[in-house]
Amino acid sequence: MISVAIVEDDKFYNDTLKKVLDYHPDLQCAGQFFSGKSALENIPELRPDVVMMDLQLRDSMGHQIISALLPQLPKTSFIVCSNHEEEDKIFDALKAGAIGYLIKGESLDKIVASILDASNGASPMSNSIGRKVLKYFQNQNMEKQLLQSLTKSEMEILSLISKGHQYKEIAESKSISTETVKKHIANIYKKLGVNNKTEAANIFNQK
Repeated sequence: MISVAIVEDDKFYNDTLKKVLDYHPDLQCAGQFFSGKSALENIPELRPDVVMMDLQLRDSMGHQIISALLPQLPKTSFIVCSNHEEEDKIFDALKAGAIGYLIKGESLDKIVASILDASNGASPMSNSIGRKVLKYFQNQNMEKQLLQSLTKSEMEILSLISKGHQYKEIAESKSISTETVKKHIANIYKKLGVNNKTEAANIFNQK
């Protein structure tokens, strides 16, 4: 029997998840919680196999609750259930320790399958979330390849750009002219396919 705790401040959705658990012979509800505070106070004692976690609670963010609970519950799998599909929200949850991420509105069969998968160590995700995660890592790999196309001097200048240095400062630190710095930066922009310092720095900082 797989025990599941629900952390969701929307009573209707919380009760819906509980009904899903009640109808399945291999699942049982370990507890229903409607706030981050109550989850933090009670879930460690319950030691559930899986926690279904709302991302945006009234008193806290779901990823903060996951970060606080995970050290106490290293064997528990956390699945986020949320309406949010923004990359920053997704990766905040995954970095905090969530093993899965479902968009609210998934079918009951998908929810059940996700709980069963998570209890076996898999990482269940809604299709749209899985695509975003895959695209993110594909972009990361592409950006790494772009950076590898830069010369040593260009990488050094890009590093200084990302730290907010001005052309004159870069020229002085490299003992070159400002015009030479500008030429290097033009080459950097061309190789990275960017139009300004901010875009170039973002690629450098994500390496």
